[in-house]
Amino acid sequence: VQLVESGGGSVQAGGSLELSCTLSGRNIFTVDHMAWYRQTPGKQRELVANITKDGPANYAESVKGRFTISRDERKLKVSLQMNTLEPEDTAVYFCHVDRLTIATMTGLQTGFNYWGQGTQVTVSS
Repeated sequence: VQLVESGGGSVQAGGSLELSCTLSGRNIFTVDHMAWYRQTPGKQRELVANITKDGPANYAESVKGRFTISRDERKLKVSLQMNTLEPEDTAVYFCHVDRLTIATMTGLQTGFNYWGQGTQVTVSS
């Protein structure tokens, strides 16, 4: 299973970007929490937003009201719409899946802790 991200780039403060992350792999049966994290040099990776299978989403205080996370079960995709971007949002953004199941000939197999490769978001003032 791979997580493939797209949508990063450079934008001026006040602008918008949308990040997308698609799971690729055979026979993915269920996907639990999907999330976006971000990281800047010298700092720990921080949670930006996550969303459960049933839809409730959680956001970091710093992005509430500006970012929206959504998921498409059919496309195995999680997206992050980022509006009113600020220079402080500059970071490498990573998508994450905490747990998923894959259908195999012998039943369901569970896998844990998947990360995307990261996509750079740069916001200039």
